[in-house]
Amino acid sequence: MSTLAIKGGEPLRTKSFTSWPKSGEEELERLKRVLNSGQWGTLGAETEKFAKRYAAYCNAKYAVATPNGTVSLEVILRALNIGRGDEVILPPYTFVATASAITFAGATPVFADIDENTYNLDPANIEQHISQRTKAIIAVHLGGRPCDMDKIMDVARKHKLYVIEDAAHAHGSEWKGRKVGSIGDVGSFSFQASKNLCCGEGGAITTNNENLYKSIWSVHNCGRDYDSNIWYQHPVLGTNARMAEWQAVILDVQLNKLDGEIEKRMTNAAYLTKRLKETGFIDALYEDPNITKNSHHLYVFKYKKERCWGIHRDLFVKALHAEGIGLCATGYSLPIYRMVFLDSDAFRKATGCTVSYKDISLPVNDRAAYEEGAWLYHTALLGGKEDIDDIVDAMLKIYEHADELSNE
Repeated sequence: MSTLAIKGGEPLRTKSFTSWPKSGEEELERLKRVLNSGQWGTLGAETEKFAKRYAAYCNAKYAVATPNGTVSLEVILRALNIGRGDEVILPPYTFVATASAITFAGATPVFADIDENTYNLDPANIEQHISQRTKAIIAVHLGGRPCDMDKIMDVARKHKLYVIEDAAHAHGSEWKGRKVGSIGDVGSFSFQASKNLCCGEGGAITTNNENLYKSIWSVHNCGRDYDSNIWYQHPVLGTNARMAEWQAVILDVQLNKLDGEIEKRMTNAAYLTKRLKETGFIDALYEDPNITKNSHHLYVFKYKKERCWGIHRDLFVKALHAEGIGLCATGYSLPIYRMVFLDSDAFRKATGCTVSYKDISLPVNDRAAYEEGAWLYHTALLGGKEDIDDIVDAMLKIYEHADELSNE
């Protein structure tokens, strides 16, 4: 009889991991207060309160709350007057929204490779992609791990480019003691249901630049002038990207719990890294001493099939799922530059761009996407050591019975 669950054996784990999102009586009471207040949206008091509190949390002077993290990126690009004819450099190992936001602004996404030690944007690969049309760099803090902001800011200053921090995964993360979202020109956050700080859907923009803040505020509030009280004048081309009061009160309560949960994730991540060394075929990402806090929305790792009997990553993860480790995923397994929308009429109409992405080859990203990249969702780090032990023990079980997968 087979031992591996994928072949009919008993799974190593049958109990669930920590559920997400979490809520309690305080969230319910705050929602009731909004319900009874009669002000459910349109720059309400709760939204303003949360925006100010979140700015302070991020060590930023200003914040604007938005309906989601995708819209946050779009508003930022519009506020920076980035559009048709402009180019924005980004990593391809990210959620599609980073690229689609650039496209909806009318600009052209330009992909630079990632660092094999971090899976974040490789600062050494940026300059070769800069042209006269380049206006900004989007630094994506993958999984909560801060990018090398020193090197990215050096490149940006040299070429007079904006730096947008896509911190959708990175609430509370720090680079050299500075919170992400306060290092570049502007930061974008997501509060979608899976995120470490969440309200179902939601987003925020942070900045230390007063003029940029006013521009962002105008764009997100239907183009109204920040310094004017006249409601039906719209001097700026804007949109409605305002957060609802329901979202704001949930976030205000959830923010009270964030730092404690980050500490727990970091403790469990350190234990996981230690245990993964036992496998011999899982490599943790480089532990950079400049990262003073990693929120670990994802625990990203590299799977080495040549050290695991040649079993392909996708099959390995499938076998893990069968063993009850459903929180493991193959990550961004299709590079954005291979996605069909970049070769569509909609893309060409939005950007006016006729460039072809078909011949792009970024070797580190390709290896991460197709062969090595994988991650565990953050809820795997919110339990006890026994949860971490189950994850690693399941990996070792697959390794020890790899012969059962030889025909897959």
